[in-house]
Amino acid sequence: MMQALRLAMKGRGTTSPNPMVGALVVKDGQVVGQGYHRRPGLPHAEILALRQAGDYARGATLYVTLEPCCHLRKRTPPCVPTVIRSGVRRVVIATTDPNPAVEGRGVVALRRAGLVVTVGVARREAEELNRAYFHWVKTGCPFVILKAGMTLDGKIATAAGESQWITSQQARCEVHRLRRHVDAVLVGVGTVLRDDPSLTARTGPRLARLAVRQPLRLVVDSRLRVPERAKILEHQEVAKTLVATTALADPRRKQQLQERGVEVLTLPIAGGRVSLRSLMRKLGQRGTTSVLLEGGGELNAAMLKAGLVQRVRLYVAPLLLGGAEAKGVVGGQGAARLASAYRLRHLITRRVGKDLVIEGDL
Repeated sequence: MMQALRLAMKGRGTTSPNPMVGALVVKDGQVVGQGYHRRPGLPHAEILALRQAGDYARGATLYVTLEPCCHLRKRTPPCVPTVIRSGVRRVVIATTDPNPAVEGRGVVALRRAGLVVTVGVARREAEELNRAYFHWVKTGCPFVILKAGMTLDGKIATAAGESQWITSQQARCEVHRLRRHVDAVLVGVGTVLRDDPSLTARTGPRLARLAVRQPLRLVVDSRLRVPERAKILEHQEVAKTLVATTALADPRRKQQLQERGVEVLTLPIAGGRVSLRSLMRKLGQRGTTSVLLEGGGELNAAMLKAGLVQRVRLYVAPLLLGGAEAKGVVGGQGAARLASAYRLRHLITRRVGKDLVIEGDL
């Protein structure tokens, strides 16, 4: 099963909103077929593995990281009938699919056909691999990772707003890989005005080349203050931008952005700003399963307060910035009591270049 999971990982960044899935067909201790899901609309992992196995599939064991599908509400035919016809004797499944259209039905159908079915082998690893998908299916909202580069004393910018670059080149390269693996990158208009980021995923030693796959670039901007020459509006042919705004915005500015190929989404107002809950629900409806939050302290605070962040990843540089006016990673008024603090669970720490990475779940 671990080999099947490694196969599934090859689909990272390309399968959304579908899950990453890997499959192996094993007969007499030998792998006779393997496959992984590449992107929506293409054959699923078990179909590819069974095709490769051909007649060798008869009497073999199929290992698959996610329960085979049995419904018709998708672009490809259901996998369960093909698995049954293949002649495999046993199916080993890492975890069931939380999709209500599947959710154990595939297992039941295989068992009714007389196959021996085992569920739960490497379940934890399989569910961790598809955390974004599982969260999206269960909540209807994307899985949000709050990412920030900061100093040892929790600062993301100087009092004058300088932030480039707090962290090392190695850390920035890793962040660009992370961008390639998520569906969208989110910032507030304050970050656009201050830093003018492009939010594209780039490759190469100097991060100069645009990656083949680009995340959707999201800006929360209640009054459409994003400048006409902002980098986030460039490269619309390869990297789309969506600006979330409100009825407070100037209609003429909205039309100007749309004429440049930028999508403008008007959402309800909450506290005088874009309703972040409404934004997350809209993204979920669009099939956006994962979002990388690269906002400033105020947007980070608002997302945390709304309970919309599932994971935090902090790149900590060996610097002390100091100063009451320097920008912190989480703004707002902050917690009045320690009991109200946001506590990370399942903490992981590691080194990237000269920086320390701290990440955990909320």
